[in-house]
This record gives sequence, structure tokens and C-alpha cells, in this order.
Amino acid sequence: MESFARKNDSAVSSCLWVGTGLGMVIILSLNLPASDDLRQSEPVMVSPSGTVLTLKGAVLTFACLDCMGTLTHRPYEVWRDPHSADDGDKARKRKLVMHSPSSSQDMGDHQFAVICSEKQAKVFSLPSQTCLYVHNITETSFLLRADVVTLCNSVCLACFCANGHIMTLSLPSLRPLLDINYLPVTDMRIARTFCFTNEGQALYLSSPTEIQRLTYSQEMCDNLQDMLGDLFTPVETPEAQNRGFLKGLFGGSGQAFDREELFGEATAGKASRSLAQHIPGSGGIEGVRGAAGGVIGDLTRARIALDERGQKLGELDERTASMMASAEAFSKHAHEVMLKYKDKKWYQF
Repeated sequence: MESFARKNDSAVSSCLWVGTGLGMVIILSLNLPASDDLRQSEPVMVSPSGTVLTLKGAVLTFACLDCMGTLTHRPYEVWRDPHSADDGDKARKRKLVMHSPSSSQDMGDHQFAVICSEKQAKVFSLPSQTCLYVHNITETSFLLRADVVTLCNSVCLACFCANGHIMTLSLPSLRPLLDINYLPVTDMRIARTFCFTNEGQALYLSSPTEIQRLTYSQEMCDNLQDMLGDLFTPVETPEAQNRGFLKGLFGGSGQAFDREELFGEATAGKASRSLAQHIPGSGGIEGVRGAAGGVIGDLTRARIALDERGQKLGELDERTASMMASAEAFSKHAHEVMLKYKDKKWYQF
């Protein structure tokens, strides 16, 4: 980011902030060529500024605020390959310039550098490098993620701790604003993918194919229903337009045909199944009475046949019971005879 690399600097310059796992912060000064033509031939000079800042725990994130406490966005410039096949003039017209202030008057008299590690957060005043605020976030656990985000037209430091707590600190004063237990980290996927976004939102991968979105802002929660999108917009089916005489005469759009009319029996010379058919019979009241009498006679004959069948089934049951009784009596008599002659010799018969 563009900041003051040394204590006695009067203007901001391009700097690279390096944080180590032991809590050391080193500022490297980047000397960029002034013009694009020189940038193609001269290299970027990187030199240590001699500034070293210390924190407790591994460094997680950096941020820079101006004198009014507003977040300063990091400078960037689109890089293009000079040997590409695109037109050079066209490439120069599309080229973006650095979106950051380039003088100390635009940045104010000084800056605030926000540095957060796994254990604590510090705010330094630049270029004096004076530590203005210190806040020990946790002692028993450690932070997994920390981001400087905008919330309600202000800037705050959002932190996600390994014990599942979500905490927010005001900037640059580092006053605790929120500390709530959300989710204990039981899956390393959550620890690797958790990130904070602006306006009080956060995201993480709850599974390999699912993204969990949450909010810790009441304003965002109140407006959440208005922000939800629909898969489709319901629209009523319009009515069919009346086919005019001139349109049908001079050949307009194709006419809609019924499926039965195209593929049914109507094309084969047979009547459609959906149409009633007239079957001629004996006309008059006498014909109707005769038909009714015939139906009644058929019902009577069916009832008689059922009665006869039931009677025959009853006789069959009686015969079956009699045969079972006779078989049981024969078996009993045969058993008695066997017991009578069981122990006699052949010469005693």
C-alpha cells in the first residue's frame, strides 16, 4: 500500500508490508519508475526501510486509514503484455491508472496503520510510528481470520476466533463492539475458507459444494428479505388472440390443431372416441319394456344359478365330512386289530 515507510518521510510512497509468523512487521520501500516508458526498461528497486513493528502472534492482516479514519483502498494498475497481438494505441486507451492518492496533501497530515495478529490488534500513527491503541483479543485461543470491513458508513475490524466467537472492534480506537459465540470450529474447511465482507456479512464453505452466508448486522438482517432473489417471475398466461378473417384469408400464423384431429381415428374415417354415437334399436315404449324385461330375466336366471351352485357346494361339504368320518373309523378299527394280534405267533391264528 502507499504509506510512509520511515519516520521522517514527508510524502507517501509505494510500500510492501510483510508480516511474519513470529509477529514481526517489516516495511519494504518500492521505487517505481516515473513513466511507463522507463517502466519497460528499468526494474523496480526494493530496499528495506529499517522500520520494524512487533505484535504478539502471527500477523494476519493490514489496513491503512487516512487522517479522518476512512479506509484507504490499495493501489492497483492493470498489467498488459507489451508483446501481445493487440493494437498498442487501443491498449493505451484501455489502460487504467492507479486509484490511490499520490501526494501527502491528499492523504492528510498522517495515516493510521491497522495491524492484527492471532492474539492482538494494534493501531500505529504514521509517519511517527507511534502505537496509539492496543487490544488483546484473546489469550486462551487464537484468531483464524481478521478483516477490515465497512459497516454502517464506518470502518471496523471483524475477527473470527478458533473457539467460534465472532468479534468486531471499532477503528481506530479498537473498542469492542460485538462478541458472540457463533460456531465452534470442528472442520478445517471452515477455518480455511471463512472470510468477512462489507456491511456485516461473512461467508464460508460448509461442505465441498455449499456456501454458508451469515450476517452480524441488524440493518442487514432487516433488509435481507428485500435482497433475496426469485428463481423466476410469475406471469399470468395471456389469452389467445382472436383470429381475424383477413388474417386467415391471406395466411397468417399457423392454426392450432387438436391432437385427436391430427392423429386420431377421425382421419381414418372413424368417429372420435370423445363424441357420442347413436345406436339404433327397437323404437317405442314397448321396445324399452322388452329390453327391461330381458334384463330382469337374466338377473333372475343368474340368481337361480347361484342358489343351485350354493346347494351343490353344501352337498359336497356334507359328503366330504362323511368320508372323513368313515376314514377315521376305519383307521381306529385297523389300530385295534393290530393291537389284538400284535403278540401272537403264526401258529396261534
